[in-house]
Amino acid sequence: MPAQPVDPSVFHALVLLNLLFVTGAWCLARPTYRAAVVMAGVSFAWFMWNGPVEGRVLISINLDHGFTESDILSILGVVIAAITFVRTRERRRYEE
Repeated sequence: MPAQPVDPSVFHALVLLNLLFVTGAWCLARPTYRAAVVMAGVSFAWFMWNGPVEGRVLISINLDHGFTESDILSILGVVIAAITFVRTRERRRYEE
């Protein structure tokens, strides 16, 4: 039986997942306002386009929509962005 080709959307979702991890590392290593904004944007993008690698539905909203395992990464991304924003603000306040 020949191997089935993988849908390109799976590749795109995995690239976006890697971008989410890299941006999170950037936020934690060098917190800046720019890093926080990029992290929030990538988290939103992940929430919207993580379809091919979503995982199980944790909370069903209706028959077609729900909160999935991979949506947790979006929430963590927004939390990391918020922490980065606060760390940057505190650092700049301390430097003044």
